[in-house]
Amino acid sequence: MPPSLQLGPYTVIALADGEGPFFSPRREAFPGATADQWAAADRFDPGALDADGRWWLRFRAFAVRSDRGVTLVDAGIGPADGPAASWAPVPGALPASLAAAGIDPADVDTVVLTHLHTDHVGWAVVGGERARPYFPNAAYLLQRAEAEALDRINPQLRSAVLDPLRAADRLRLLDGDAPLRGGGRVLATPGHTPGHQSVLVDAGRDRVAVTGDLLVHAVQLLHPELAYAHEMDAERARVSRERLLRGPAAGTLHLATPHLTEPFLAHRPARPAV
Repeated sequence: MPPSLQLGPYTVIALADGEGPFFSPRREAFPGATADQWAAADRFDPGALDADGRWWLRFRAFAVRSDRGVTLVDAGIGPADGPAASWAPVPGALPASLAAAGIDPADVDTVVLTHLHTDHVGWAVVGGERARPYFPNAAYLLQRAEAEALDRINPQLRSAVLDPLRAADRLRLLDGDAPLRGGGRVLATPGHTPGHQSVLVDAGRDRVAVTGDLLVHAVQLLHPELAYAHEMDAERARVSRERLLRGPAAGTLHLATPHLTEPFLAHRPARPAV
């Protein structure tokens, strides 16, 4: 069984799809980080640095399961011929991870795509020339702002992902925050991309946030003000990150992260929401 977190009626399951090095040095990705900040990040997440000093990423999706249904957050790096094949360690293992969690693709009723980067949409659509949604009964949720910015983000995903989802009548465009059928809600967290979104599940005083690329490295968790070179709007990304991390002080915010070594991190906000 993959790693999971139980929060009230919800089970949040980390679904591994692969791991490998980032395509550029981490100091280029975070040019403003100091030596002391890197040292602190390496103590916090030593697994993010491999023996050759490369930034080592995990690639994972998350399932949120309750008696109200199954929501999948992101769709990983995908098969060998998927859109992430040029840089990510494909083929991904998401189908095997789903099977290990007892989830059939047909059981998924909602897929939340946090954003349109290739390592987050890889299993959304499969089949090459006979493209079809991999999760046949799911509504795929995407922010309208993300779809409208596709030509700036990655135009190849129009034919590879969005057009097949539209043809199957599975794409649903959102305008900001929205409740989820299976519980929890989508939060608009723009900045990394124009329509980046995360998922928040509340259970009493405790919450879990599936962050997408709001957090890609521990240095951002320790220093959320740091700009990431691959954010399309660094200032909006900072505001989104700080709002999430500095949420209500009561209880624990569990962070479900796609790229850090550990899939779940407990975070206690030090300051009230801004």
